[in-house]
Amino acid sequence: MVNTLPIITYGIQRYLDEIRKFPILEPQEEYMLGKRYMEHHDPQAAHKLVTSHLRLVAKIAMNYRGYGLPIGEVISEGNVGLIQAVKKFDPERGFRLATYAMWWIKASIQEYVLRSWSLVKIGTTSSQKRLFFNLRQLKGKIKALEDGELKNDHVQKIAKKLNVSEDEVRSMNQRLSGDTSLNAPIRMKEGENRQWQDWLVDENESQESLLIKQDELQVRREMLRDAISVLNEREQRIFKARRLYEEPLTLETLSNELEISRERVRQIEVRAFEKVQKKMIYYHQKIEKYQISLN
Repeated sequence: MVNTLPIITYGIQRYLDEIRKFPILEPQEEYMLGKRYMEHHDPQAAHKLVTSHLRLVAKIAMNYRGYGLPIGEVISEGNVGLIQAVKKFDPERGFRLATYAMWWIKASIQEYVLRSWSLVKIGTTSSQKRLFFNLRQLKGKIKALEDGELKNDHVQKIAKKLNVSEDEVRSMNQRLSGDTSLNAPIRMKEGENRQWQDWLVDENESQESLLIKQDELQVRREMLRDAISVLNEREQRIFKARRLYEEPLTLETLSNELEISRERVRQIEVRAFEKVQKKMIYYHQKIEKYQISLN
């Protein structure tokens, strides 16, 4: 899409000097370039849209200097987000490209930071991202910049502000102190040298237990699939829509779809459930007999 962007490898200052040479577009010019790319995929129009916003990327990238990552790579990731924004930009919606691209740029940079900052995955839920990228700033506001554990009142304030649990705040604060080798030595009072890994306790279930549960879940799914097969097409449709969907369909929706009354839908649902339940009970009894025979 864009072949001749300035190269960052020659130094950040030189790069910043280079991108300042690209003119900022007037609203009408930006609109026309956006239309040209959207309708004709004109590479020259895309190039002008991208280069005129490289300063925006650099400005946003500078806010992520506190994570110990090469600023050149942060800017490069932001440029990827900008290019994606240009590809999807629709000038007919009435807003400027900078307003739209800002979110793409931030998202691209944040994904890179989360991917690269720690050897161990930080977490990718929206609340974890919000906590990761705002914890330092909030610590500064409440004058809690010292390393180590946060005070309880600081933890409570941050958790309330970001709508996360206090445990998540404490955990993330520890992570932001940097990665620590599991082989790092710990000096004991008795003079004995131990390593961090000696104190790690795996609270997860054993691999064997997980495999057993996975097998049981697979068997139950197959049993349910077989049990449902005893239903006719209409019964299967109603049973799945009412009992298996994450958001079950209403009686009225199915009534309109199948062109029958809501009461008739309800009756079919009850009958279908009874058939499936009877079949599942049969399967469970068969499994129990088999297990007894093994013992």
